[in-house]
Amino acid sequence: MLQERVKNIMKEVPDFPKPGISFKDITPAMADPIVAKDIVESMVAWAKPLNPDYIVGVESRGFMFGFALAQKLGIGFIPIRKAGKLPRPVLQQSYSLEYGEAVIEIHKDDIKPGSKLIIHDDLLATGGTIKAAVSLCEALEAEVLGIHFLVELEFLNGRAQLAKGININALVSYP
Repeated sequence: MLQERVKNIMKEVPDFPKPGISFKDITPAMADPIVAKDIVESMVAWAKPLNPDYIVGVESRGFMFGFALAQKLGIGFIPIRKAGKLPRPVLQQSYSLEYGEAVIEIHKDDIKPGSKLIIHDDLLATGGTIKAAVSLCEALEAEVLGIHFLVELEFLNGRAQLAKGININALVSYP
């Protein structure tokens, strides 16, 4: 089963990025071409019926599988980045995360009103980052059809930050 293969290949890094945080490192899954291919195929199977116009990926680890998903679906990829990384006019959203505060941005002209999106991020923890990403997309008058995560830390209850009715999928969950 893919979920178990991904769990077995990921590395857990204690006290990163600060004491008390147990970081789930997905990079070993990207280094294994068979596991990575199977992850993308799983994402495609989930996303294709939603018929999105774009995949939006959240910096930085959300870029890797998000871009691959967009390519497989034959649609565009739009990045949401940390503050100060995008060169054209942006829309910003600040948020709280498990270990501090942050700001993310999206180019104002990348998403046209009425666009249908799937947002991909590598991990759902407390939900602050993804809630901010959804807010950015909705401020640009796009419809968020679904959100995909590689990993969900269920014990942090991040889904509670998101509006009911959004299709949420996580490949691997930790209760």
